[in-house]
Amino acid sequence: MDSQYHKGLHYFALVTAGATFLLLIAGALVTSNDAGLSVPDWPLSHGQWMPEMVGGVFYEHGHRMVATTVGLLTIVLNIWLWKVPSYPWVRALGLVALGAVITQGVLGGVTVLFFLPTPISVLHASLAPLFFCMVVTLAVVTSPDWAHLSRSFRDGWRKVLKGADWDLKLAILTTMALYFQHVLGATVRHSGTVNGTKAAVLVTSALIAHLVGAFAVTGLILFVARVFIKRIHDRSILRLVYLQLSLLCAQLLLGWGAYLVRIDPATQVQPSVSGVWITTSHLTVGVLLLVTSLVVTLKLMNNVALRDRGLVPEPTLAGQTA
Repeated sequence: MDSQYHKGLHYFALVTAGATFLLLIAGALVTSNDAGLSVPDWPLSHGQWMPEMVGGVFYEHGHRMVATTVGLLTIVLNIWLWKVPSYPWVRALGLVALGAVITQGVLGGVTVLFFLPTPISVLHASLAPLFFCMVVTLAVVTSPDWAHLSRSFRDGWRKVLKGADWDLKLAILTTMALYFQHVLGATVRHSGTVNGTKAAVLVTSALIAHLVGAFAVTGLILFVARVFIKRIHDRSILRLVYLQLSLLCAQLLLGWGAYLVRIDPATQVQPSVSGVWITTSHLTVGVLLLVTSLVVTLKLMNNVALRDRGLVPEPTLAGQTA
């Protein structure tokens, strides 16, 4: 029996996704303000649960507070998923998301206790958008569009493995490329840290890899957008495609600004307000690009499964006029 739509669960998943997005911004503000070691201990902050919120402590401890809230929301979301009728893969995804947010907390503690080691910092920064993708996926699959088609995610993957849907393959490739580009960006952002000072050294190899990735991802997004605009007639998907193009333009401009901020941090006693705004926005827009591509992928999976069950006409997907 297919699982039914649970309005409360869906909205709670949306709230959890929104809180996770705020957590990503809070984490970006920690790095942009070079506040990673403003609180030298963990899990307490200067030996307290609630220290004085001044200077870098505001960003670092604030980040911990938001992270704790997201962790609690994820626990409640998992309990709710097990309380209502649901397919095993949905519950499993919830548990994986819970494991991811717990791992994030531990990695965050390790980065502080061991003075921001680059590999751990990069891993911490790379897991964050992956967790966000999991929560966004849970918000999407608990929506009304998926109420009578709980198997659609699995069916969509089967279609990909059989090589039947070119559009879906392109969407998955774009999402994977965007995530890999985020990892490269995290490497640039967290490499070159010396004695707790972020960006003390600019690692040229990491920067070049990120720039090459940026060119590749830009070309891929433009190509996929051109294909989708010609082939796909689902208006909700097309709106997301146009949104992605807008985000791409903003991201390229912010990337250039982030580069200018990154190349000469030594001349600044502390991060400038404009520099913090640019680098934080660059990370934030990058995450939005990623989840936009993810939602397009999920919608295509859903449409493929609906079509195969005769619940949506072929023109909705691709290659024909409505």
